[in-house]
Amino acid sequence: MNKELLKADRIIEKRGIVKFFADINREMKKVSWPKSKELTRYTITVLSTVIFASVFFAIIDFCISFIIRFIMYN
Repeated sequence: MNKELLKADRIIEKRGIVKFFADINREMKKVSWPKSKELTRYTITVLSTVIFASVFFAIIDFCISFIIRFIMYN
């Protein structure tokens, strides 16, 4: 009897996995994918934001390091 229950559980589990991936496929078809121009614009926006943030925090880090070194060694 246990073997039959385990087999039934495996079948239900497989059906669940198949249903899960079928649901993913159905939802992916509903997605509104960006056009090429939009994607380029979004990419440029993200890259410029990352570069700006990197430079900003590098300057802040340099200034704080300079102040700490000035205080410690003078």
